[in-house]
Amino acid sequence: MSDALRVVTIDGPSGGGKSTVSRGVAAKLGFTYLDTGAMYRAVGYACKQNNTHLDHPAALSDLLRDLRIELRPAVNAESDVQVFLNGVDISATIRTTEMGMQASRVSALPEVRRYLTRLQQQIGAVGEVVAEGRDTGTVVFPDALWKFYLDASPEIRAGRRAAQLRDRGEQVDEQELLKQIIQRDQDDSQRAIAPLKKADDAIFIDSSSLSAQEVINTMVKIIAEKAM
Repeated sequence: MSDALRVVTIDGPSGGGKSTVSRGVAAKLGFTYLDTGAMYRAVGYACKQNNTHLDHPAALSDLLRDLRIELRPAVNAESDVQVFLNGVDISATIRTTEMGMQASRVSALPEVRRYLTRLQQQIGAVGEVVAEGRDTGTVVFPDALWKFYLDASPEIRAGRRAAQLRDRGEQVDEQELLKQIIQRDQDDSQRAIAPLKKADDAIFIDSSSLSAQEVINTMVKIIAEKAM
């Protein structure tokens, strides 16, 4: 069995609990946690900060050539991975609903996908990685040994996301948030390049009525059984 295939992919739409579950699975296994969504948010943030028009491929390529994205471990088990852009900590800045929508827009661009897919594959090449995203099992690591697709109803996902934002002290219009989640689902699943979809060999888990720990335990059990 090749070490390069010892990768766990956890794909699914926004708000399904991927981040919490991926961190938990990585901690249980002693694997590295790869938050691919944070990388797209970082590119989206860079585009906005530099006023880079997304419909200008040359300008976008110039921007990407000078970007240095670094992921560092979270400060604790409840925190998101730390994200540095050209040495500057943008971890909190990119975790907004606005940056989530921006990430969805830039993820549809061929230049961005090529750039980040290569970077993600370099990170995953050493093996023992838990990769979270929307195309990790279909495009980034199609030969991963373990693949999951994590989902929940839009209403449940909107409620979870609203709770996260309120915990950060943000005001939330939950109905507007639900509309944004539904729109992002549509954008991500209908884009021409690497659309959001379940890999044929991925195990589907609906987390609507499950706690994060229940999902983590289920995945770890499946991983252990398949590793035998």
